[in-house]
Amino acid sequence: MNLPLYIAKRYLISKKKQNIINLISGISISGIIVGTMALIIVLSVMNGFSSLINYFFSSFDADLKVTPVEGKMFDSSEIDADAIKNIPGILHYAEIIEESAMLKYGSQQYFATIKGIPQNYASYTNIDSLIVDGEFILNDKGTKYAVVGQGVAYNLGIGLTFIDPIRIIVPKKGRQIKINPARAINYNSIFPSGIFAVLEEVDSKYVLVPFDFAKDLFESGSNISSIELGIDKNARVGAVQKEIQDILGEKFHVKNKYQQHDSLNKTMRSEKAVVYLILVFILVIASFNVLSSLSMLIIDKKEDIAILKSMGATSKLIRRIFLFEGWLISVLGAVIGTVLGLFICWLQIEFSFMKLPQNGSFVISAYPVRIISTDVVLIFAVVLLIGFLAPLFPVKFISNKYLLRSDS
Repeated sequence: MNLPLYIAKRYLISKKKQNIINLISGISISGIIVGTMALIIVLSVMNGFSSLINYFFSSFDADLKVTPVEGKMFDSSEIDADAIKNIPGILHYAEIIEESAMLKYGSQQYFATIKGIPQNYASYTNIDSLIVDGEFILNDKGTKYAVVGQGVAYNLGIGLTFIDPIRIIVPKKGRQIKINPARAINYNSIFPSGIFAVLEEVDSKYVLVPFDFAKDLFESGSNISSIELGIDKNARVGAVQKEIQDILGEKFHVKNKYQQHDSLNKTMRSEKAVVYLILVFILVIASFNVLSSLSMLIIDKKEDIAILKSMGATSKLIRRIFLFEGWLISVLGAVIGTVLGLFICWLQIEFSFMKLPQNGSFVISAYPVRIISTDVVLIFAVVLLIGFLAPLFPVKFISNKYLLRSDS
């Protein structure tokens, strides 16, 4: 039997001479429980928002996207399209044109990005699931249509009826503005067929139009902005990406869905790290309650220390009793906090009882939660590490006073 651990467990659950010590011990355990719960719940909610954002971007973005390292556009003849199409796992190959333009709808004006897309765009994205009004139609009986982002539609005042066309105005290629500025611009009109909603970053930026419409409007000729690729679900995206990069060389970037929004993902990772460090710091502060609890316990048990010394207990054994006491407080708090944190996350996943404010203005109504096992393990390990270090100070320095007194 481990005598120090046995005595430490008795000290933990037994009533002390002073009720304040029981209160401080309860506060110590509660502080660790709350800190551990907060870490698990907050990080799980952040993981939920991150997964939600990546899901919506995944619905709008291609599996892989090829862009030039320099400049906005490149000649499509520079790409060995057949070599890329013949790579196992490639299902869809689409050339894309993206350029800025001024839009006019009624009396409203707005700058947006015109994205010329092919007919198979819906085949390698989930754009159909993002339509909030109208339909995803690019061509119907020879008439070309545009699908507008919700933010663009809001700024232009595009209503539900789609009665009026959107007028798109762009500068002509290689033309100087002279006496008549009208000769230096290209313009065309197109009716909206639907409105899509992803995230504000996308909604307020993009208008999707047929590829041929964008090609004529921007006079791009054989130049394109990017190539979007749809990959088989059973294929390894990383391996396909590397093979395409080897074919294209250093003049082109080949990015997966995650890398297409690298800055956003880096920002979210940084925010998660900062929140984690802040909560760990709060947990460290909360662990000072363990110091207080052990200090008071050592003072309360000074008579027991003298009795144990008289019975032949060594100073090392007595120190281990109070060291185990501190560790038990930390382990108990970590276990209960972890279980409660996971339970609350499960309740939110199953029942969505915590609603977002201003219900109806978001794509979801409740806080999203995603539990990542590595986060839980890391949190539990850090809490145990803090709990391991916290008792060392009072056990080493405060108990010394009573141990030396007993020896004398």
